[in-house]
Amino acid sequence: MSYTLEQFAADCKQALSGGASPQSLDSVRAHVSRACLDQTFVGTHLGEHNSTPRKLLYQDHELGFCIFAHVYLDGANNSKPHDHGPTWAVYGQAVGETVMTDWQANDDSCVQSVRSYALTPGDAYVYDVGDIHSPAREGPTRLIRVEGVNMDGVERRWFELP
Repeated sequence: MSYTLEQFAADCKQALSGGASPQSLDSVRAHVSRACLDQTFVGTHLGEHNSTPRKLLYQDHELGFCIFAHVYLDGANNSKPHDHGPTWAVYGQAVGETVMTDWQANDDSCVQSVRSYALTPGDAYVYDVGDIHSPAREGPTRLIRVEGVNMDGVERRWFELP
């Protein structure tokens, strides 16, 4: 039986019902990984019919978290290091590969690379409040991202590459 958006959202809501602790975020990460590995889920929400870089799939009006589909078809791209302002995010790779770099801030405008790693289908990572990271891709990718709040219009820190 495939993983539905309704079940995915309910699983995330149950995990987050007691707050965004390391344990609850790890549970959300596991649910994101499950969704990214479910080919029916991926086909339904990230399939060929979806060419939108950022599409809201679900927003929980009680807890505030959101589930987004991210489809990038335009080839290579590198993002500047950034955080998610006052919230957390869980990135999950469904199709393609994203190379993620984690950064450490030395001051308000300078960052230093800590590590880089590839996200391949099924991989999901938690980026907690204040975590600085930057995704890079060489080709098309499709991802699921769960955000603690809808980041549209939320101020976050962006850093120049060293």
